[in-house]
Amino acid sequence: MATGTGTAVIAKTFAADRRAFLRATGSAFAALAASGCMARGAAQYGGALATGYGALSPDPEGLLDLPEGFSYRVVSRMGDAMDDGGFVPDRGDGMGCFALPDGKLALVRNHELQPQHEANGPIALGYDSKDGSYLPGGTTTIVLDAATLAVEKQFRSLGGTIRNCAGGITPWGSWISCEEDVSDQRGGFGQRHGYCFEVPAAATGPVDPVPLKAMGRFNHEAACVDPASGIVYLTEDRDDGLLYRFIPAVPGKLAEGGKLQALAIAGGSADTRNWGGIAIGPGDWHAVRWIDLDQPDGEDDDLRLRGAGDGAALFARGEGIHMGEGELYFCCTSGGAAGFGQVFRLKPQSGGPDMLQLFFESSSPSQFNYGDNLTVAPNGHLVVCEDQYTDIVDNYLRGITPEGQAYPLARLRTQTELAGACFSPDGKTLFVNAYSPTMTLAITGPWTA
Repeated sequence: MATGTGTAVIAKTFAADRRAFLRATGSAFAALAASGCMARGAAQYGGALATGYGALSPDPEGLLDLPEGFSYRVVSRMGDAMDDGGFVPDRGDGMGCFALPDGKLALVRNHELQPQHEANGPIALGYDSKDGSYLPGGTTTIVLDAATLAVEKQFRSLGGTIRNCAGGITPWGSWISCEEDVSDQRGGFGQRHGYCFEVPAAATGPVDPVPLKAMGRFNHEAACVDPASGIVYLTEDRDDGLLYRFIPAVPGKLAEGGKLQALAIAGGSADTRNWGGIAIGPGDWHAVRWIDLDQPDGEDDDLRLRGAGDGAALFARGEGIHMGEGELYFCCTSGGAAGFGQVFRLKPQSGGPDMLQLFFESSSPSQFNYGDNLTVAPNGHLVVCEDQYTDIVDNYLRGITPEGQAYPLARLRTQTELAGACFSPDGKTLFVNAYSPTMTLAITGPWTA
């Protein structure tokens, strides 16, 4: 893929990048395994909240309450001047963190902007224009000093797309930015939407926006890559969404096409949502199979319907997904008997069928309320961003222990969602977005405790 400038950082071999990716993302999952999570598979419906890092201390600034010993700083906010002449846009959502040469970090941050929203400045290159200007959705990139977290530059790195909600990092040093919108020419647009786009972390300007059509046209949410195989796993933010996997023709070369499939439960229920009774019990493992999907770039928004017709399992608003060493976790925002959210775990297998487990299901909004983006802390706990707009004003970062107990990790004291949680490669800093007005926060503290 062409970028504003060179892409030397992604010129390594896939094998070397796989090793680096596992060092960056696998250590937390190794801690999860060592703690006994893999052996016990403890998914819970209720019980007392875990203590986590301790009680939350009120923030004097009234923004983010954190446990004792933790602190945050705002590294970027809506309206900040960027180096390309624009200003930081609103609706910061999914995000990935990458190590760059010379002690730098890159945060590639989605902006879930729709055509009616402001781009907050010019877009030099974009996928689709309407009325002569590029659509405002896309990504911005923040380059920071890894030691001081000082921002060195910010710029638009993808434009012309719609509702870039979440995505995922790749082992070869790029961010997959996903459109949660399937608009097309019938709605007055110049191009079809509902695709994934790849943004190299090393880009220094807007990338050439190439839609990855073989990865499917649907209400995309997030993505993760298995570094052992190069397979990409994809979630769909619909009440009747599917879980997809994309097998690339050439690992690490997503634009060269491949095969799209949907998950089905072998010999079991096709409905994981538990809305009509417990179809998927907590902690149980289920063998799965994968169904080939024809016409992944179909004109109609019916990919999930065709997949379900062939037996694919239904998931309730699949959102954040995160890959570790040998397994992945993903959120279903409104799933569960109580409707407050689920977390599933998928373990790819080389010598048998892949295995799926309902790892966690919330029984009350005080326990866990509409989980969205997620990642893993250095101590092996899941970190999940809440995304609810109800009479419960505050959204939380929720931790989930290896035993499947949820606890409050941070509380956002304003009515917007938390999004894009990701750790720096050294595990010392958690970056997270407040959605609107956009603020990107850097949280430091005793993450290994």
